[in-house]
Amino acid sequence: MSREFPIGLTPPDWLVRNLRPQQAPVNRPAVVRSAIAMALPLALGLAAGRPAYGALASMGALSSVIGDTADAYRMRILNIAVPQLFGAAGVTVGALVFGQGWLAVTAVTGVALISGMISTIGAVASVSGLLLLLNTVIGAGIPLPGDWWLGPLLMTGGGLLVLALALLAWPLRSGVPERASVAAAYRAAGELLTACGTEAYDAARYAVTQALNNAYDLILARRARHHGRSPDLVRLLAQLNALTPLVEAAPAAHRCGRPLPEDASEAVRRLADAIDADRRGPFPLALPEPVGETGRAVDHALRHAAEVVTACHVDPGSIVDRLGRPASLRVRVYRATRNLLLSGTSWRYGLRLALCIGIAQTLVSLVPVPRSYWVALTVTFVLKPDFGSVFSRALLRALGTVVGLVVAAAVLAAVPLGWWDVAAVAVLAPLVPALTPRGYGYQTAAITPVILVLSDLLNHLGTALLVPRLVDSLIGCAIALVAGYLLWPESWHARVGARLSDAVADTAEYVENAFGDTADPPARARMRRRLYRDLSTIRTEFQRALTEPPPIGRRAAAWWPLVVAVERIVDATTGARVRVKQGAPIPSPAEVAQVALQLRELSQGLRETEVLVAVRTDLTGPADSVLEPLRQEVAAARAIASPR
Repeated sequence: MSREFPIGLTPPDWLVRNLRPQQAPVNRPAVVRSAIAMALPLALGLAAGRPAYGALASMGALSSVIGDTADAYRMRILNIAVPQLFGAAGVTVGALVFGQGWLAVTAVTGVALISGMISTIGAVASVSGLLLLLNTVIGAGIPLPGDWWLGPLLMTGGGLLVLALALLAWPLRSGVPERASVAAAYRAAGELLTACGTEAYDAARYAVTQALNNAYDLILARRARHHGRSPDLVRLLAQLNALTPLVEAAPAAHRCGRPLPEDASEAVRRLADAIDADRRGPFPLALPEPVGETGRAVDHALRHAAEVVTACHVDPGSIVDRLGRPASLRVRVYRATRNLLLSGTSWRYGLRLALCIGIAQTLVSLVPVPRSYWVALTVTFVLKPDFGSVFSRALLRALGTVVGLVVAAAVLAAVPLGWWDVAAVAVLAPLVPALTPRGYGYQTAAITPVILVLSDLLNHLGTALLVPRLVDSLIGCAIALVAGYLLWPESWHARVGARLSDAVADTAEYVENAFGDTADPPARARMRRRLYRDLSTIRTEFQRALTEPPPIGRRAAAWWPLVVAVERIVDATTGARVRVKQGAPIPSPAEVAQVALQLRELSQGLRETEVLVAVRTDLTGPADSVLEPLRQEVAAARAIASPR
């Protein structure tokens, strides 16, 4: 029997979204690595009679456990080793200003500004900036044992231990994560073909976009250095590129409104199995005779994919560059530095973080109230907009800390100092990688008892730590909410207009490239991939915005139908292009220009308003034109009205 909440007690939707755990499989190797990497340094420290040294090394391992999220081994080196270098610099700076009053406040605030600015560069830079600031706060907040260089050395050593454990299987599994990601993209494409003509199509298309993004990102990480020289990489790239015609044919098949034969989906799944097993050689396809333009497109795409997947040899020169070669390292560093210094987003986030950390560190270093480094530590974790909504993270941080403190209270009360701490850490540490994918609140609940057990080895305060740490966490959440959220007007808006406007403008360019005189297949493929990637990012931003309380969440929800409409416009364009390729008449330049003009007007309107207003549009053309479905989708997008 279902249970209903009494009237007036139903929790708001944004709260339910925040508390709902995300579904994710448990990464068993990461769980084992976490237990070993955090318990082993502690055991070595106790054996040497230096438990504080072991606790510091275990803290360093904890930061790497949190950052150990990549599949490819080369990406693990970047995700773990590079942030550890920043972390070593941070703990050095923090240790040098420990107990120095205003000097500590100035140094930690300055590091916060730098941390916030570099966090806007990319994923690795974001983790590096986070660890830089976290370790600075820790170094400035607790007395580290030994000389000034020993703390950084121990924490970095603990972090690199996680990396060493993660790389143990590299000689045996080199290239396996990349191959698995390509196979996963094929399986997602098989589900997309199954969903054609059904209501499940939108979700399946989003899953394909995510799978392709992941596969291309893993291969792109190796591509700048190994392109054309690694046969395995060339083969995987060719297989991934061969999936593009199939993904492009899916929108055309979906618009027909009829499900595709199950044989097509099954063939794609068999190709995924062949990629997983690295099988080569003949691959028989038992496909029915194709009917119509879209049927022929799917049939041709499947046969082409089967030919590439099972080819015994792939010539590097035969691969069409659908991504564009990465720029040289020097060029990428120059661009990142220029964007860092000239970007308004970079400076705004850096200043927000510096303001909040400055307030927190002043409270810790200057005000005669016994507060700890956990205030600034909490601000650092909460004020990460690229990791999610600041409001949501503050809420989940507070709730997760309460749960974590309950667990820590039981452990600190029952476990005596010494070797039993090794067993406690070995049990608690695996919870960090197991619960982190579930959500930020679950991650906080897992990390809190681990940090408190390790901190107890440094200060021997036992359960006396618990209430002060809870108060410190709540103070940090309050600082982040007030100084880093409510005082910044941009936090009150869904901030979707500019991003969606850019996507619509790019869609207009895509329409012109697909049917214009200068149509370029590789450029069109890159444009389509970029569009779907951008729309995927916008979807993610919407999911984050929906966890905000009113009015932000309500405003974001009002924009959602337009996001779906833009995705359908891109699908309709791709479907029309597939039909032209299969022999349908090419639309006239006037038809193409009319659609592109309407899209650019829509883009400009989105950039100038926060409220959606219905706009009537008159798109006319031959009813039998391949652009007729596209015209209908553009008209539907412009007819979306603002909410009451």
